[in-house]
Amino acid sequence: MRNTKILAGSSHPELAGLVVEKLGRPLDPTNSKKFSNKETSVTIETSVREQDVFIIQSGSNDMNDNIVELCIMIQAARIGSAKRITAVLPYFPYCKQSKRKGRTCITAKLVANMLVVAGVDHIITMDLHASQMQGFFQRPVDNLYAEPVIAKWITLNVPHWENGVVVSKNAGGAKRVTSLADALRLDFALIHKDRSRSGPQGHNRPYSGMPEGDEAPFSQQQEDEENEELIASISSLSDVINGDIRNAAVSIVSGNDGEESTITLVGDVADKIVFLTDDIIDNCQTFLDAADHLVYKCGAAKVYIIATHGVLSGDSVAKIQACESVHKLVVTNTFPIPNAKMEACEKLTVIDISSTVAEAIRRTVRCKG
Repeated sequence: MRNTKILAGSSHPELAGLVVEKLGRPLDPTNSKKFSNKETSVTIETSVREQDVFIIQSGSNDMNDNIVELCIMIQAARIGSAKRITAVLPYFPYCKQSKRKGRTCITAKLVANMLVVAGVDHIITMDLHASQMQGFFQRPVDNLYAEPVIAKWITLNVPHWENGVVVSKNAGGAKRVTSLADALRLDFALIHKDRSRSGPQGHNRPYSGMPEGDEAPFSQQQEDEENEELIASISSLSDVINGDIRNAAVSIVSGNDGEESTITLVGDVADKIVFLTDDIIDNCQTFLDAADHLVYKCGAAKVYIIATHGVLSGDSVAKIQACESVHKLVVTNTFPIPNAKMEACEKLTVIDISSTVAEAIRRTVRCKG
């Protein structure tokens, strides 16, 4: 890899070390420090003139500092007359904020614009939360996939994985789940979550043209009666645990805001190993609700929670360790996990994706050469 410099930010030094080890070369030296007023300063301690520069900087718990540090490093390389600058972000910061909800910002696009203004020429990332995010950038983006590494881990480490089914915890992850299921040649299923309208605004949420007064219109009363009958039938289904009918069982769960929701499995997992899959696991409560439903209501034999990015904020690790429905939690090392969390959860397994990132860098250098 001639005329190439590989730099690393401070967010995930372990992953950066594994990547350059796969490439058979050391990291090029940099010096990052903070002043007393918390400002960040980065010095590149080698010449980057007319070099292909790769900067490895994933997201971490210090997300905002990571973004600023990366932009400083990109600009320092640009001012140092680098030929091309590639930002390698295995976990793209703010990737969950990829669409506008109310009077908010599309923060993922803002971060993309910041990198372009700083002077980046190319971005390498992994398993973007939404594939359409590639359109946010004014520079080429390589969105790598952790699926081959995850599929290989399953076939090598899960006994009787052939008797498995890949499950998405929501309808939005159906495409991701079907891709993994096709790779493993397994069946797939998904969990449908229906948020009820009970809450602060009441069951009869007002809408334009709704008659005023305390009494609901006849059609609404009739709908309420039908809902009561449906709830009664759901309750009876939940008590049935034998036969195929249990796959139609419904669980009622509460969100962080106290709003109740019903979750229903679409598919069959009875006596099978379940791979509950998503791209990110952050607040794990939805995973735990799904795991409880799959085991206690649908008769699943074991539940493996599998995600590419193990953010695991708050007390998520403790909750997963205490949940009897979860057999194992499997994530990749795109996001740095503190040793304290890894020691606190015996169920946690981390898959190394440094080979995938290193191969992407190697092929990028080869194509540019």
